[in-house]
Amino acid sequence: MDWQPIPEARLERSAQDELVPTSAGWFVVNVADARGVTGEELGSAALFEGSHEDGSGFEEFGLNIQVLDPGQPNCMYHRENQQEGYLVLFGECLLIVEEQERRMRRWDYAHLPSGTAHVCVGAGDAPCAVLMVGTRKGEDEEILYPVSETAARHGASVETETPSPDEAYARFPEGTRRRLPWPPA
Repeated sequence: MDWQPIPEARLERSAQDELVPTSAGWFVVNVADARGVTGEELGSAALFEGSHEDGSGFEEFGLNIQVLDPGQPNCMYHRENQQEGYLVLFGECLLIVEEQERRMRRWDYAHLPSGTAHVCVGAGDAPCAVLMVGTRKGEDEEILYPVSETAARHGASVETETPSPDEAYARFPEGTRRRLPWPPA
């Protein structure tokens, strides 16, 4: 392979005062300066990548930090043809995996092989933060939102099985982009 030096990505301030990559390349950004998305029902996330259109999106893996209040799911219960890993940075959460509940606390790690049904829900009496990383398969990505009695008890299951994210998340308002306070209170 002909190795070439990789340029540093351009980081630009957004209207919300976030640092967002706007070109391909390597970069360093503090969580407090990263792009943020928050929602009443699905928690908040610090996002590190830019847009796939300008080449600043991550091609091979996704990475974010989810901050969940007690009882808040990070997404809808689903399975996909990608592997993921969750590392609890602080607080407690409940991992619902293959219809089982597993309590996780600071420094617990969950490995979720491709095809594993799962969702993460905030637990305990304070917010939790979970580092989430997953592989990407580009156009070969597949996802399914199955009906789950266990996840439904936590507001994290669809009523009818669907492969459509639009259908799975239709009841949720779109998250608000804003710079997140870090670390959360």
